[in-house]
Amino acid sequence: MKAIITRAIGTQHPLISGQGSCLLLATENNCKVKQRYHHPSETLNQLEVPEHIHSPSLEMLLRRLRAMEAQQDDKFASILDVVGKFGTFQRRLVALTFIPNILLAFFMFADIFMFTAQKPYCNTSWILAIDPNLSEAEQLNLTLPREPNGSFQTCLMYLPVAWDLDSIIQFGLNYTVSCQDGWIYPETKKRSLVNEFDLVCGKESNMEGVQTMFLAGLLIGSLIFGFVSDKLGRYPTILMSLLGLIIFGFGAAFVNTFHQYLFFRFVVSQALVCYAISSVCLATEWLVGQHRAHAIILEHCFFSMGVMFLTGLAYILPHWRLLFLVGGAPVFPLISYIWMLPESPRWLMLKGKLGAAKRVLCYAASVNEKTIPLSLLDKLQLPGKKVTKASVLDFYNNRHLRKVTLVMGCVWFTVGYSYFTMSLKLKDFGVNINLTQVVPGLMEVPARLCCIFLLELMGRKWSLILTLFQGSLMCLLILILPPGEMEGEQMGGSLVPHPRFRWAEHYLAIELKSMMVLMIVLGEFSLAASASVFFIYTAELLPTVLRATGLGLVSLAWAAGAISSLVVIQQKLTFLPIFLCCISAFLALFLCSLLPETQDQPLSDTLEHYSLQMRNVAEELFTKEVVVDDGTDEVTKNTILNSMIQKSDMDILSNVSLQDASLQGRGEETDPLNN
Repeated sequence: MKAIITRAIGTQHPLISGQGSCLLLATENNCKVKQRYHHPSETLNQLEVPEHIHSPSLEMLLRRLRAMEAQQDDKFASILDVVGKFGTFQRRLVALTFIPNILLAFFMFADIFMFTAQKPYCNTSWILAIDPNLSEAEQLNLTLPREPNGSFQTCLMYLPVAWDLDSIIQFGLNYTVSCQDGWIYPETKKRSLVNEFDLVCGKESNMEGVQTMFLAGLLIGSLIFGFVSDKLGRYPTILMSLLGLIIFGFGAAFVNTFHQYLFFRFVVSQALVCYAISSVCLATEWLVGQHRAHAIILEHCFFSMGVMFLTGLAYILPHWRLLFLVGGAPVFPLISYIWMLPESPRWLMLKGKLGAAKRVLCYAASVNEKTIPLSLLDKLQLPGKKVTKASVLDFYNNRHLRKVTLVMGCVWFTVGYSYFTMSLKLKDFGVNINLTQVVPGLMEVPARLCCIFLLELMGRKWSLILTLFQGSLMCLLILILPPGEMEGEQMGGSLVPHPRFRWAEHYLAIELKSMMVLMIVLGEFSLAASASVFFIYTAELLPTVLRATGLGLVSLAWAAGAISSLVVIQQKLTFLPIFLCCISAFLALFLCSLLPETQDQPLSDTLEHYSLQMRNVAEELFTKEVVVDDGTDEVTKNTILNSMIQKSDMDILSNVSLQDASLQGRGEETDPLNN
């Protein structure tokens, strides 16, 4: 046990140097002790507290020291420090994500403007063969039946007859049938999918089919392309996703049938989730510390700007095909990413491509006008001297991965369910479709920027808990509060407000409706922030070898939450949405509190390092409750050393003297080079 203390001192004391750990080198009596080499990771695992020392503070300090040693063992982070934490190369890498994220938002929410409300009427051009000089109003008046309120019926027409015009005017038409020759839209100013493919009169369910197909594409894409990104690399999967946006995003403007449009939306949703996962992995593995969080937040800000870009184009352009042509055109310059986008050196290293990893690191250093010392570059080697292998089954076999995946899946389900629920509720209030996109888009940009300060103050875990709690609370209030309807007396089957309180009830109904809209906007504000924190936190929790696969698996939960919202909100049981909101939010918040903090922690690459680091991070969280951190790692180290030396000085010296006497009795001489 005492040797363990001396090994820790030998490793950390400023007067004693070396790659491994050693026994105490010398004392006042010039005692010599045989030196033993240990790998740093072995020293980390063997660093324990002597049994005869019962100080809780010392035990926690030792745990803190072990966590700091895990940071120092991340050789790749040391190389990135030399390359430049956020130089020209890293800034260019972040800038390359701006246009794709704008297009991601454009293609993701384009369906909202494809199904604008239309008022159809049956095409009764058959009467023009009798008298081609009839005006449109006269044509409708003679051939369409009317509703009780006097308006024309939209899905019925009078059965065509072989009469002359005077007979039709004199006797009228009596037999009605469903529309036989399609529909016309005389009151429509814009061309949408509704009047392009006649999605009216019983075909409205096709609009819900578009949402279902899009979410199904997200589900399948999350499952497939996360795995593909870990197998083929970040660079090829990003190019694959951009190719999908070109063919199936921009190409949607040329579809001839509604089923073709469904297929294109199904495929483009997979391209969207493929890029979202791979780009977050690439930024996470190239950047360090706070720059990593800032880059991902900035990406998401441009995603919010893409929503406003879509809304502006939809307001200006009168045709849905023109919207896809103009909005999707910026995807073509992204072909240049074939030559501009780098691969992740962490992924290259884990796949045994050390030469390619070193080349891309040297290129990044040259762009940043830095030079990587050869001695530091030579330390870049395969973990365990072999190519790292992992599979989807590790998410079941590894308890740390299983825990992170289940917890983050529950969190992402809650975010997806709450966000879609509030979006659907906002439509029920009759707010203009352009405002429902512009206002949340404007609010999401400052919401995501606020995450920068929130992460620095509270860390990843508590920032996610806070933003998720706020968003879930707003969603719950929206479901519980009444929609702002007036109360009154039933008279003749209709609701009539009390005369004395008519003005007050009307005022309260308007105020309640305004309050509901405000809560929806605030809820989307909080959920946008939680989405940014979620991606940062999850990417740091997962190891490099399975990072994209893990992000894909938890993205399944987001699509599941969105589908659940679409299904549950249409049910007659009003308590069901409230119940699901409460249960999902409670589970997500509780389980999220069980995860460790990842701020200022090194990224783990392999499953072995991942399991070790998860234990160290958890112990460091426990340590922080007692250790008073003054801002520097050296102070913590010196505190440990001083405490250990004061408590164990006499015991160590006596043991060294006994060991030296024993060695001299056997005639052995210590040699610092012997193992």
